[in-house]
Amino acid sequence: MGRSGTPELSGKLTKLELDNCFFKPPLEFEGFLNLEELLQKDIDFGASLCGTKVNLPQLKKLSLLVCTNVCNFNIKATKLQNLSAYACPGAMSLRLLDSPCLSVAIIAFEKPIEDFVRVGKMNFATMLSNLSRVQYFYIDRHFLKIPKLLPRAISSLRCLWLMDFQVGDVDLLHAALCLLRNSPNLEELSAMHPEMEPRIDVGPASNHLVSPNCLDCTLNRLQTVNIKCFEGSKPELLFIKLLLAHSPSLDKLNITPSEKTDAQKRFDIAKDVIQFPGASPKEKMFYLIPKT
Repeated sequence: MGRSGTPELSGKLTKLELDNCFFKPPLEFEGFLNLEELLQKDIDFGASLCGTKVNLPQLKKLSLLVCTNVCNFNIKATKLQNLSAYACPGAMSLRLLDSPCLSVAIIAFEKPIEDFVRVGKMNFATMLSNLSRVQYFYIDRHFLKIPKLLPRAISSLRCLWLMDFQVGDVDLLHAALCLLRNSPNLEELSAMHPEMEPRIDVGPASNHLVSPNCLDCTLNRLQTVNIKCFEGSKPELLFIKLLLAHSPSLDKLNITPSEKTDAQKRFDIAKDVIQFPGASPKEKMFYLIPKT
């Protein structure tokens, strides 16, 4: 970065894209004082930023794509509203100093990372504690490993997206239920169910979904549930049944079956879901057939 601009230039920029380089600011660098949008792709933050704070007082949108050593990107962005991190193994350790306006957070990774369970459980609770005002939260299964108890409820959360969510994986199921349990004001839940991996034993997840204390709370404000790529497996159906039973304000349940399901399977899914008892008197189900 030291070669890409001068202190005078950094003070005038409002939008900046950095690609394929080392982020190493000069010692006299004071930050991007007027930068509102920052995209960093294939950036290595190395070890040089440890303890160094980058001041971004006007930043509203931060996007990180395929970056390494993200945990060393130590930023202060009091106006940050939108954070996206794709394929950044250290995203859970990103140091956000005083970002009270952050309302949208997207954390995704395209493949498992080494020692994932340790990394995820160590850092996820800490990250959520920094997102005190997040309203829209998107997360995929490679980061969806959460301790059973979070430090505090995520009272600001209104919309939760579970991307690539395999409900038959008991660890992912526990994580999703933990988020639901700690989101008392959640209004919309969306989940995309990928094809179940053959190695996954769905028995433990199914057993947990029928246990008496599976979800020991009521989702009082949940109004909309969107389920995509639905295959009609036992854990998927039990998950729908659980949501219906615990959502007294549910207004819409939208189910989009997987393109691989045939007409008979889709009919069977609709028949099963319609028979589930619901806690909401105004619930409507929309069964969306994907285009072929």
